[in-house]
Amino acid sequence: MNRFSIQRHYAAMRPLIDLGQNVRAAGRLEPALIELVLMRVSQINGCAFCLDMHSKDARAAGETEQRLYVLPAWRETTLYSERERVALAWAEELTRLDSPEAVSDALYERARRVFEEIELVDLSLLVVTINSWNRVNIAARTIGGSYKPAAH
Repeated sequence: MNRFSIQRHYAAMRPLIDLGQNVRAAGRLEPALIELVLMRVSQINGCAFCLDMHSKDARAAGETEQRLYVLPAWRETTLYSERERVALAWAEELTRLDSPEAVSDALYERARRVFEEIELVDLSLLVVTINSWNRVNIAARTIGGSYKPAAH
């Protein structure tokens, strides 16, 4: 059962909505990469609502089921581009922040080879946004399973 309704408090959520929309609207990150990052962070955080939403959005945008199925083991497959692999590693390190060395210098150097600086800023903001949404939805106990994607 929900603790509180995100829809009822839409105005309070507006800054998070705007941040996510601004990252997408900037057009510097590929839509497929965005959905993969949103899915992977939501997997790490265990947010059923966001997993439901972003898996459906990814599929509606043309993502393959195979890439979504193996996403938790992305390091062990060749299904993802180097840019996607770096983005997923960045998203994981920025989500976990489990040590003072999180988001390592080695990963930063790898990221700078495949992302422009502003793209890395966008990627970081994307990870911050989905981490925030995961935490809000988990706190609210938002139920996953009923999300309907917009037409693409």
